[in-house]
Amino acid sequence: MKLTLKVWRQASSSQPGELESHSLEDISPDYSFLEVLDILNERLEMEGRRPITFDHDCREGICGSCSMMIKGQAHGPRQRTTTCQLHMREFRDGETVQVEPWRARAFPVLQDLMVDRTALDRIIESGGYISVRTGSAPEANLIPVPKAAADAAFDAATCIGCGACVAQCPNGAAQLFTSAKLAHLNLLPQGQPERDQRTVKMVERMEAEGFASCSNFRECEAVCPKGIRIDWIAKMNRDYLSAKLKGTTSDDS
Repeated sequence: MKLTLKVWRQASSSQPGELESHSLEDISPDYSFLEVLDILNERLEMEGRRPITFDHDCREGICGSCSMMIKGQAHGPRQRTTTCQLHMREFRDGETVQVEPWRARAFPVLQDLMVDRTALDRIIESGGYISVRTGSAPEANLIPVPKAAADAAFDAATCIGCGACVAQCPNGAAQLFTSAKLAHLNLLPQGQPERDQRTVKMVERMEAEGFASCSNFRECEAVCPKGIRIDWIAKMNRDYLSAKLKGTTSDDS
């Protein structure tokens, strides 16, 4: 199949960018989208030109690195699919496909399709862990966890932190990511001692990073490759309000 890629090229965050058009032929419908970018980069290198910069790692839909907007949608047109698992059979022969980096204030472009997503890491660092000292580690099976809580925690923990929810949101909000990372800890018995402080720390860190507020467009839920639900956002808001009513602050120990 033939394909025209219009790819965003930007040498650095301090320079302007533009779309660059590339025509490709003999593309197998079974190629993944990243494999097509690999083929294009090989051609660019043979021509003595700078290859396209993009993030990737596992290429198995696990790491969340392959962040790019394809035809205006985070990770492309197929639902619950990361870019690395998007195959060319999802496109028509002869189609023109526009590829851009995540677009969000908190995700500045570093080069071409690569953006700085470390703001998500800083949200996790602010409180996304369990630090209560419990002495020697007890046998895991000695801590009873209700099945409903365990199942819900596993659902929330499937978030891979790719940032698609932020990129697709018209507001550039990170509530879906933050709420999922909170929920999988706040639902479990081990997470209860630090629940209030964890919630306040992570929510306030999220706001400090420049992410906007959620206004329930539900675009985040629609493009999440792991199907994270916006129910977690409501739970996060309730937990945050409860913690603040108790007088919890991000400086509490």
